[in-house]
Amino acid sequence: MSPSQPRIRVAVVFGGRSSEHAISCVSAGSVISALDPAKYEVVPVGITTEGRWVLESNEGGRLALGPAGELPTVTGDREVTLSPGAGLVVQDAGDVPTSLGEVDVVFPVMHGPWGQDGTLQGLLELAGVRYVGAGVLSSAVGTDKAYMKLLFEAHGLPVQPWVLVRPGAWERDQDAITAAVDKLGYPVFVKPARAGSSFGISRVETAGDLADAIAEARRFDPKVIVEAGAVGAREVEIGVLQGRGGGDPETSAIAEIRVDAEHAFYDFEAKYLPEQNTGIELPAELDEATAAEVRGLAVQAFRALDVEGLARVDFFVLPDGSVVLNEVETMPGFTATSMFPQMWAASGLAYPDLVDRLVQLALDRDTGLR
Repeated sequence: MSPSQPRIRVAVVFGGRSSEHAISCVSAGSVISALDPAKYEVVPVGITTEGRWVLESNEGGRLALGPAGELPTVTGDREVTLSPGAGLVVQDAGDVPTSLGEVDVVFPVMHGPWGQDGTLQGLLELAGVRYVGAGVLSSAVGTDKAYMKLLFEAHGLPVQPWVLVRPGAWERDQDAITAAVDKLGYPVFVKPARAGSSFGISRVETAGDLADAIAEARRFDPKVIVEAGAVGAREVEIGVLQGRGGGDPETSAIAEIRVDAEHAFYDFEAKYLPEQNTGIELPAELDEATAAEVRGLAVQAFRALDVEGLARVDFFVLPDGSVVLNEVETMPGFTATSMFPQMWAASGLAYPDLVDRLVQLALDRDTGLR
C-alpha cells in the first residue's frame, strides 16, 4: 500500500454474551496484533457480557490469557452504535455522540450464541456492512450442532449416531430419552447444542450419570445433544478457506489432537491452557487415502453449509479406518494456540497473511443475497 492510499478501516468486534466471551477476547487480541498497521486502521469494538457495544483498547496484549489462565473480558465504558452504511458513533456518559466515521469491513471474532450464530451477521447485512466469515444461514446452522448434523445427514455425510434432547423434554419423558441413549451404547458425550470451547460437555460412562450430564449441559443451553462416543478414534482437524475469485475451497495441512490421559476428552483446559500436555501432530500421520478422504469431506461439509470465508472442520478417524465428520466451526478460535492458524502456518500461510486474506475476501463480496 502506497503512502497516498488511505488505510483500510477494520472494526474488530469481540466479546459478547455467550459463555465463550473470554475466548472471543483472546482471539480478537491476536487478530488485532496481526493486522498490519501500515495497511489497516483497527477500531476495536467490544460487546460486554450484558450486550453493550463499547469502544475497547487497541492493545492486543490486554486481551491475552493471563499467566495463570486468567480470562480477559470487555471493560470499556464508551458506548458505540452502528448506523446503516457502516458508520460508528461513540458516546461518553453525558457527552454529545461523536462519529468515529465509517469502517470498510467488520471482523466479527465472535464465538457461540449472540455473535457467531447469525445474529450479528444479520445485523451487519441489515446495515449493509461487509464482514469476515460465514453469512447468516451458515452461521446459524453451524452454531447449532443438531441442525448441523441434520444437514450433514441430508447430504450423505457420515456423522456419529446422536440423540436430541429438546428444552423440557427430559422432564416430560426421561425414560424414552434414556432408552434412546442406551441404543447409542456407552460411553456417550453430552453437549450443549449451541456452545463451544468444550463448555458444558461431559463424557458419560453409564446411564446413571446421564441426568447430571444433561443438567450440566443445560447450564449453557436448554437444547442438548447426546452423541455416541467414538471409542478409540483419532481426532483430526483441517482448515478450509474460501477460494479466491469464486474458486474451489482450499484446505490446510491436517492436524491430529492427542489429549493427555488426565483429560477425558479435548476439554477447555486441554485446548487453551499452555501447561496442559496436549499433543499436536502437524501434519498428522495419516495414510494417503485417509488424508484424501478428510480433505474431500471437509470441502463437502464447507459447501453443504454454504460457508464463506473460513471454517475449521473436525473429524474422527475410527479404529476401522473410517472417517466420521464431527463438526464445522465457522469462526474457529484465533488464539495463539488455536489449531486453525497453526494448520495454515504449517501450510505456508503465516498468521498475518491469513488474517489479511480473510479481510480481503470480505472486501471482495457484497452484502445481501448472493
